[in-house]
Amino acid sequence: MGKSCHTHLRFCSLFQNSRFVSTNSSRTAPTSRQDYTNLCSKGQIKQAFESFNSQIWKDPSLFSHLLQECVARNSLPLGKQLHSLIVTSGCFNRFICNHLLNMYSKLRQLEAAVMLFDHIRAKNIMSCNIMINGYVLNGDLESARKVFDEMPERNVATWNAMVTGLTQFQFNEQGLGLFSDMHELGFKPDAFALGSVLRGCAGLRSLHAGRQVHGYVMKCGFEFDLVVGSSLAHMYMKSSSLVEGQNVIEAMPNRNVVAWNTLIAGKSQNGQSEEVLYQYNMMKLVGYRPDNITFVSVISSCSELGTLGQGQQIHAEVIKAGVSSVVSVISTLVSMYSRCGCLEDSVKVFMESEDPDYVCWSSMMAAYGFHGRGEEAVRLFEQMEQEGLEANDVTFLSLLYACSHCGLKEKGMEYFDLMVEKYGLKPRLEHYSCVVDLLGRSGCLEEAEAMIRSMPVKADAVIWKTLLSACNIHKNADMASQIAEEVVKIDPHDSGSYVLLSNIHASAKRWKDVSEVRKAMRDKKVKKEPGISWLEIKNQVHQFCMADKSHPKSEEIDLYLKELTVEMKLRGYEPDIGSVLHDMDIEEKEYNLAHHSEKLAISFALMNTPEGMPIRVMKNLRICGDCHVAIKYISEIKNREIIVRDVSRFHHFKNGKCSCGDYW
Repeated sequence: MGKSCHTHLRFCSLFQNSRFVSTNSSRTAPTSRQDYTNLCSKGQIKQAFESFNSQIWKDPSLFSHLLQECVARNSLPLGKQLHSLIVTSGCFNRFICNHLLNMYSKLRQLEAAVMLFDHIRAKNIMSCNIMINGYVLNGDLESARKVFDEMPERNVATWNAMVTGLTQFQFNEQGLGLFSDMHELGFKPDAFALGSVLRGCAGLRSLHAGRQVHGYVMKCGFEFDLVVGSSLAHMYMKSSSLVEGQNVIEAMPNRNVVAWNTLIAGKSQNGQSEEVLYQYNMMKLVGYRPDNITFVSVISSCSELGTLGQGQQIHAEVIKAGVSSVVSVISTLVSMYSRCGCLEDSVKVFMESEDPDYVCWSSMMAAYGFHGRGEEAVRLFEQMEQEGLEANDVTFLSLLYACSHCGLKEKGMEYFDLMVEKYGLKPRLEHYSCVVDLLGRSGCLEEAEAMIRSMPVKADAVIWKTLLSACNIHKNADMASQIAEEVVKIDPHDSGSYVLLSNIHASAKRWKDVSEVRKAMRDKKVKKEPGISWLEIKNQVHQFCMADKSHPKSEEIDLYLKELTVEMKLRGYEPDIGSVLHDMDIEEKEYNLAHHSEKLAISFALMNTPEGMPIRVMKNLRICGDCHVAIKYISEIKNREIIVRDVSRFHHFKNGKCSCGDYW
C-alpha cells in the first residue's frame, strides 16, 4: 500500500537532502522523548531529526510530531519529503496515515488527501473526521456530507465538523437541522460548534431559534465562554435585538478583542454610530488594542455620521496600528472619505493601496458615482478589466449606481447586459433598483415600470419608491398615484411614499389630493420624517432642523441668514415659492424656504470657519430645488466651496455652479 501511494503521489525528493535537516550530526543530542517533542513544537526540526534520527527509524510513529510542524510552518515541500521517508521506513500504519492525511488536508492539497484516504484500508472515525474537515476547508460540502453519511460510527468531533462546515458556507437551515439531530442522539457540541450554530441563526435572522440555542448554551454551562458569548451577542445583534446582544456582552466576566468587536460591529450595523465611537474609546481606555475588524466598524460609523475630523483621527490610528494595508480597511477608508465629501482623499487612499481587491475597486467606483463622476467610474471599471480582475455583483452595483446618478443611461444599460451575458451574474433586487432609477431619471417611466413588473425577483417598497421619486422629478402625478398604491401595499406605514405623493400633487396645485394624502397619513398615524442637516466644526457636531430655534446661537444665525438672503436677491436670487408644498401665503412660503435646515447649517458654518475653508454639510433628505439654487449663489458670494451630502449623492457647489449639473 505504501509503495502504491508513493508512486501515485510522485514524492521523489529525499528528506535527508532538505535544507531543514541533516543526518550528519556531531553535537551531543538530547535523549528523552519529551526533549524531542519540545524541539518539534518549537520548530527546531533540523535539531530534532539530527538528535533523534535512530529513535525515529526504530519508532516511525515519531514522524507524527514532524508532520504537525509541517502544518504549523505551512511547508508542503517538507511534508512531501517526510512522506517519502515514511514510505521508506515501511511504517504506513493508520496512525501515521491519519497524520499525513491531516497534513495534506490542512495544506489544502485535497487531491493528495483524497488519494491517500482512498488507500487507507482500515479507516477509523479519525480518518473520516480529518477528511470531512479537509473537504470543508476546500469548500466541497457535497463530498464532506457523503463521507459523513457513509460513516458507520460518528463521534462528537464528526458532528461538530459537519455542523460547522454547513453554517460556514451559509447552509444555515441544514446546519441547524443537523445540530438538532446531534442533540437528539445525545452528542454534546463543543464551544466552536455552538458558535457556528449561533452564526447560522444570525444568518437566518432567526431570533426564536437563537433563543432556543441560548437556553441550551446556559444548560451546558457555556454562557461565559468567550467564543460562545461573542457568537450569542452577534446572533442577537444580527437579529435586530441589540439590547439582548449588549446584555450578553456585559454579563461576560472577561472580554477579549473579539467580544469588543462584536459589540461595536453590532451597534454599527444597527445604525448607532455615535455609540460605536463611544464603545471604541471605552475599549482603548480599558487597555484593548483595536484590530482591523474594529477599525472597519468604527470607520464605517464615521462615514454614516459624516464626521471627517474623527475619520481622519481614526485613519491616523490605523497607520499607527500597522493595519493600513489591510484591504478591508482600505475599502472602508475609501468609502469614509467619499461620504465625508473628500473624494480626493478617497482617490489617494485607493492609489496608495498595493494590491486592491475587487471590494476596493468597487468602493472607488461607488465613490465616483456618489460624487457625480460617472465617467471616472466607467474608466476605472475598464482599467479593472484590463488588469485582469474579475468583476462581481458588487462591482456592477457600484457601476450601475454611478451611471444612474450621472444620466449615463445607454452606458448603464450596456453594463447591465454585460453583467448577465458576459459575466453570467444573476441580478439581485438592488441591481434592478439601480436600473429603474437610471430609466426613471432619464424620463423613461413606462419602461421602468415594465421592468419592475417583469423582473424575476419580488419587488419591495424601495424599488417602487425609486420609481415614485422619478415621477416626482418629471411631475407625472397620474402615474405617481398608481405607483404610490404599490408602495403602500407593501409598506403601509412608510412616510416617504406619502410625502412624495403629496409633493407631486402640491406641485400640480391639486390641493384636494394633497388633503386626501395627509388625511390618509393621519388615519394610519404615519409621521413625516423631519429634514435634518448637520456639520462638524472642531470635532463637534452641530445639528439643525427647519426653523430651528434650539441652537444656542439661533438668533445670530437667523440675523446672518437674513442679511445673506438680501445679498442673494441683489444678485438675482428669487425664492422658489412654488417648491413650498403647502397652501399658505407668499410671506409664509418665503420664511419657510429661508429656514430650511441646510441653509441654517451653512450660515452657521460661514460664521464659524475661516475664509476659504470648504464647508461640508450632511442632510438626511433630498435637497430641494430652492436650496440648490440658493447654495449656488452663496458659494459665489462668499467664494467658498460648499459640499452637501443629501440622501442619494454629493453636491459640490463652487463659483455659482454645482457638480451635479442640476441632475439629481
